[in-house]
Amino acid sequence: MNKHSIITTIAIIVIVLPFAHWGFSVIGMHQLEYRWDSPGQFNFFTMSNHGEIELCNTVPFWMSFEKFEIVPYFEASNLGSFSVEPSTINPMSSTVQQGIFSSEELSASQHIFITLDFEFDGGDIRLDPNQFIVVVKADIPILGLIPYSSTTQISGFDFDKMMNAEDLSCN
Repeated sequence: MNKHSIITTIAIIVIVLPFAHWGFSVIGMHQLEYRWDSPGQFNFFTMSNHGEIELCNTVPFWMSFEKFEIVPYFEASNLGSFSVEPSTINPMSSTVQQGIFSSEELSASQHIFITLDFEFDGGDIRLDPNQFIVVVKADIPILGLIPYSSTTQISGFDFDKMMNAEDLSCN
């Protein structure tokens, strides 16, 4: 193999590798499983006071994200956001990340969360749970420059069940 072939091969690898990592991260984000760090202990009020979330990479390659955010809405009003800092997760493994909840109307959000937590645990219905949705958004910029986001919308009740899961595929 001559010198030019070696240089060309190395250049191709250097060019393709970042795009491959980004592609794997996008695929991994769509397969990502998550739950509250303490299985069975999740409720929205607790989330509004910050906490830790377990993220499980179910694919056989590394995946990264710039920002992972959980945004609850009630009657189309944003109640705040629970954000996790940038992370890279090893293949077929999980990591626990600290999340921060922020809201412009924290006390109003917490009041809605307490009421909905009570309803999801079998209490009387005071607020329409069908008006409560959660948007999960992950930012995975292409080469760290071009914005790309993966967004999933789920009902508040289904999100509550998912966050209280006992097992993830990585465990």
